[in-house]
Amino acid sequence: MSDELYIGLMSGTSMDGLDAVLVDFSAAQPQLLQHYSQAIPTDLKVELQQLCSPGNNELHRLATADRQFAEYNAEVVMKLLEQTNLSPQAVAAIGSHGQTVRHIPNALTPYTMQLGDPNTLAALTGIPVVADFRRKDIALGGQGAPLVPAFHEALFRQRIAQGSSAAVLNLGGIANITILAGDGSHVSGFDTGPANTLLDLWYQLQHPDSEVGYDAAGEYGASGKVLDQLLAAMLADDYVQQAPPKSTGREYFNYPWLLGYLEHYGETENAWSAEDIQATLVEFTAATVAKGLKQSAKTPIGKVFVAGGGAFNSHLMARLAAHYPEASWHSVKALGVDPQHLEAMAFAWLARQFMLRQPGNLPAVTGASRATVLGGLFLP
Repeated sequence: MSDELYIGLMSGTSMDGLDAVLVDFSAAQPQLLQHYSQAIPTDLKVELQQLCSPGNNELHRLATADRQFAEYNAEVVMKLLEQTNLSPQAVAAIGSHGQTVRHIPNALTPYTMQLGDPNTLAALTGIPVVADFRRKDIALGGQGAPLVPAFHEALFRQRIAQGSSAAVLNLGGIANITILAGDGSHVSGFDTGPANTLLDLWYQLQHPDSEVGYDAAGEYGASGKVLDQLLAAMLADDYVQQAPPKSTGREYFNYPWLLGYLEHYGETENAWSAEDIQATLVEFTAATVAKGLKQSAKTPIGKVFVAGGGAFNSHLMARLAAHYPEASWHSVKALGVDPQHLEAMAFAWLARQFMLRQPGNLPAVTGASRATVLGGLFLP
């Protein structure tokens, strides 16, 4: 077994698939050795999406999906190892994020729930699993998210935040930002609001037969016009106006949320089309990210590096730059990291932090009372 080879697993709010990466931490900078992605089986994806909202017979359905998602994770891990000709014994540990189905950090009794039983994953792969990363931070009064800013600081600080502040933006189902102060004094970050969750949802409703299931390059959104009154109403949303630390997910930004705004404000617009709704959702994402950048940065941000599937949406990228022209906008590919794999690498890093008994959270980001080791270890 290598003490420095770790696998990271990440399936985001969009639930479009699982990204698995093999990372070597033996050098000064982590090296991505291999990656493998696989779509979530349709029946399992539908069940996971439904579990994000209250429903019948939840306990049995959740327990069943927990096991099934772990089996699917194990299948992906073994295919990743086949590509590298490595045995399970060569890997120090798997860092498994799990699939979030509920994230309620601001309730009287706060909680977060990620599925993908780590006991099953460890047993099926023969590799130690580090999982359940979010609940310790919540136990300490934090949001439990976002957790990637600590990794962003470790990976990028020396390369992108020299002299002027820089930001890393992840455009997954939810958009989250990491601000790295140019003088090295602090790191901040939070979930700014939805990104691909609402964009994909609306696109799929209008294109039920689409093979890809998302607005490739943003062409559909670019074909519509922004509905100003609808946008203004959404920008006044309680979550958008809430001060950080804050985090959110599919249980908040979902179809009922969108439908509520459409019912109240859609009819106040003159004639509008489905393309106009898509254009307005793009503008909403861009505006909330820009608001977050302005809200968090104590000094002007010189560069923003973008990861996640949204980095490939050229229309969204153009609107982001229009809303925050003070910075230059780049894909994290400019830093040698594929936009699709950054978050999975973060959970490989978090697994390593656990094995080294090093903190994985940033209290300034999550609001936890202190830094702490995150996760738990599950042996084969």
